[in-house]
Amino acid sequence: MQNGYEFNSWEFITAGGPVSMLVALILLAMSVASWYLIVTRSVSAWRMRRAYQIFLQAFWQAPSVAVAIKQSQTYANTGLARLAEKAILAAEHHKMCAIKGFEIVAQDEFVARAMNRSIAEENANMEGGLTVLASVGSVSPFVGLFGTVWGIYHALASISLSGQATLDKVAGPVGEALIMTALGLAVAIPAVLAYNAIVRSNRALSVALEKFGYDLHTLITTGAVIGAKRAHKQGAADQTMHVAGAVA
Repeated sequence: MQNGYEFNSWEFITAGGPVSMLVALILLAMSVASWYLIVTRSVSAWRMRRAYQIFLQAFWQAPSVAVAIKQSQTYANTGLARLAEKAILAAEHHKMCAIKGFEIVAQDEFVARAMNRSIAEENANMEGGLTVLASVGSVSPFVGLFGTVWGIYHALASISLSGQATLDKVAGPVGEALIMTALGLAVAIPAVLAYNAIVRSNRALSVALEKFGYDLHTLITTGAVIGAKRAHKQGAADQTMHVAGAVA
């Protein structure tokens, strides 16, 4: 083994010239970007789930929609609070137009359109960064493979010039070139796993947003929530919330 090939990945990358170094830098940049997004999006999703729970509890325990909307100002950065605010504003705007004789569509449809737009905006905000993760997960293996192909070509060219085409002289550089493929996979695997996890988390948040929107739309258009027991998780039951104070 004394005459065996000594593996040194860093020397291999530098010996590969600008192409190998560029591939390594691209993989490093992809890794840094993906891990930054993984950490920030995970923390953001955790905070959002927590804020949703607190907001829903406070909103449905309020004695009226007016009080609930006033309390929701504390959670202004929450998608549920923005949805509730836009729904109430749409209901108030429709009422003013109806008073002036400009009613074109029914109130439930007008409010539903405003809420659907708000939900679409919240879903778009939650998808921020997912394109980068998806791109890193799909492209980085090919970038690593390109580095491997270039490394093998460079190694074989060097061996042919030296005239020493023994097995140990060939297997060493070729095996070392595979480090680029390994680096590409090391960058891609966490990005793909994180992408799937974040998509699943966003889907759960989107479902919670749509469920709240359905209940709020029912409350605004009919004056009561279906079931009427949703707001009383700490002992009270059959309490109905009315929208007269919010839309008046």
